[in-house]
Amino acid sequence: MGALAGAAVGLVGFLLGEIPATHAMGGVVFLLVPTASGFAIGMGTDGDNRIAAAGLLSTLACLFVLIVTRTETILCTAMVIPLLVFGLIIGVLLSVPIKRVTRRRKSAKTITLLAMPLFVLIGHHIEMRTLIHPRTEAVTNSIWLAATPDKVWANILSFDSLKGRKPLLMYIGLPVPERCEMQGRGVGAKRTCYFDHGSIEETVLEWNPPNRMRLAIDRTNMPGRHWLEFENAEYDLRPENGGTVLTRNTTIISNLYPAWYWRPLERWGVRDEHRYIFEDVARRVTQ
Repeated sequence: MGALAGAAVGLVGFLLGEIPATHAMGGVVFLLVPTASGFAIGMGTDGDNRIAAAGLLSTLACLFVLIVTRTETILCTAMVIPLLVFGLIIGVLLSVPIKRVTRRRKSAKTITLLAMPLFVLIGHHIEMRTLIHPRTEAVTNSIWLAATPDKVWANILSFDSLKGRKPLLMYIGLPVPERCEMQGRGVGAKRTCYFDHGSIEETVLEWNPPNRMRLAIDRTNMPGRHWLEFENAEYDLRPENGGTVLTRNTTIISNLYPAWYWRPLERWGVRDEHRYIFEDVARRVTQ
């Protein structure tokens, strides 16, 4: 019963936190909702072991529903687990004094539990006033390659396949780039990059071979990534020490808060994408 109460409050809270429909997700969904869920578990369950078991079951149930319904991906749910656990613990701790007061008043306990979705809805409407501006983040990485800028340039425009060591995040849902196709040359040319799930469509905004290419990302077709958008990508090539320094810059737009938690994870994911591509370029230019 404790697990069912926690899962119900969690899922209802998540849905209420998405009304009206928005791409922004902040402290209400990631902290207030799990706190409310933990509070419901604490109010309806006795004993530390039972509370812990109910918290685990309700968390797994909620994440399972979100993954099966394709509301979120495995990667997204894995990243949010620390916040969920923190919120659940806070909720359980808050329930202890309230449970003592309402122990002999079942009606008071029922009213308290039914009020949880209302608190989430109120919190969401208050939060929406602050989540009106998405965050813009730029992630830059560089690599030295034992090849001329002309050869590196030819190997970043388009390629039929990528081979490299997959980082950890790619095993749990980070999109894996597979190939890119270039249609035309110069400003206005189109470039499409395909991943294991989805694709990204780009338009060339700046063209200066073999030194610089800047692309606008027109469309991103990625499952479960409604909270993250890609704005543009840049490639800079600079001759150095008989080779070429290749720099990749990706600008993303994020709708996730709190920024102190999500920013490092977002940058981690983008850096892993860069490194995977760099490793493949390094392999091809030295063949």
